[in-house]
Amino acid sequence: MVYKIPLLVEPLVSDRAKKLIELLDDFVEVVPNVIEELKKKARKLGLWNLFLSRDYKEGAGLTNLEYGLMAEITGKCLRLAPEAINCSAPDTGNMEVFAKYGTPEQKARWLTPLLEGKIRSAFAMTEKAVASSDATNISTSIVRDGDHYIINGHKWWISGSGDPRCKVFLLMGKSDPNNKQKHRQQSIVIVPADAEGITIVRPLTIFGYDDAPEGHCEIIFRNVRVPKENIILGEGRGFEVIQGRLGPGRIHHCMRSIGASERALDLMLLRVTDPSRKTFGKLLAQHGTIVADIARMRIEIDQARLFVLNAAHMIDKKGAKGAMKEIGMVKIVAPAVLLNVLDRSIQAHGAGGVSEDFPLAAMYAAARTLRFADGPDEVHIQQVGKLELKRADEVRKNAEKRPRKIVSKL
Repeated sequence: MVYKIPLLVEPLVSDRAKKLIELLDDFVEVVPNVIEELKKKARKLGLWNLFLSRDYKEGAGLTNLEYGLMAEITGKCLRLAPEAINCSAPDTGNMEVFAKYGTPEQKARWLTPLLEGKIRSAFAMTEKAVASSDATNISTSIVRDGDHYIINGHKWWISGSGDPRCKVFLLMGKSDPNNKQKHRQQSIVIVPADAEGITIVRPLTIFGYDDAPEGHCEIIFRNVRVPKENIILGEGRGFEVIQGRLGPGRIHHCMRSIGASERALDLMLLRVTDPSRKTFGKLLAQHGTIVADIARMRIEIDQARLFVLNAAHMIDKKGAKGAMKEIGMVKIVAPAVLLNVLDRSIQAHGAGGVSEDFPLAAMYAAARTLRFADGPDEVHIQQVGKLELKRADEVRKNAEKRPRKIVSKL
């Protein structure tokens, strides 16, 4: 049963009513059959768990660069393709956490069914009452009580938590709030989705879209008790885990953004060459502004693609830590390009572009969230700028080695 009766009224609800609510909940939980059919076909073709790089025995043995090319293809059909090949967020990041940091017992219980596509998961980090873009603000408490941890907190925008197949949360909270090292206060624990004390308050919407069936939910964790074995990596190591989670996973959205941009451009081309869409006696494609927009779209997409693939290649060569600048830059550029491309395509579609008759409006809503998902633009800009400034001393030393006359002429 996914639906949680609010604690305030639970004593007022009869056992018969609870049973009927459970039956109704099961009745209305609909996951399109096409998803499971596509999963079966994908597994037969070997198109499965492609996101896990060759560093993991559970993966398909691909480099991040190679997966980047494949993720672009899935970006053309964001609602179906990633999940059909078991490469959709937030499962990808969570599977990487289990694969990288999980104990054998944790892997057996949670990673195996996730890799098989039998269950789904969610990552419970963002909180309603604090500025979560600075993860040191996270206030959900994780308190040790004998052989268990007790969790209390209020989370929201927990993607995937509304899916009836969601069986596990990876939750970030503070286990040592008084630690003088701010980045050692946090831990990540495994929380079964059916644990007592979890209340799904509501599904949230993005510009009116609820993204059913997975949803982005507001959730209250009230005295949720989990065994101490559910800690990931150890107490105080939450930041270490999320940094590992957001290595390659941080640019998976960027990879798919290229495919989504290509689809938006394709829709634009179809629209502006449609013989029924003439204005002032000419096809839309015969107007100079439209031609210029198409040119900019092509240029921006191709630039962003190479940017994304370069970041993936740097991860392959130097690891996520060694590619921090490239990851930060592409995280800024890819969503911006997608939004620009979508905006131009929407404009060419007129009123239809903001309607449900075309996928552009829904794509735009999803793309807009990428500017703060996995860290807002401002955080990445600060990181890139600081990394670039580290070169200043070397640049100065090299400049000082040159003859003064040459320097002055420059």
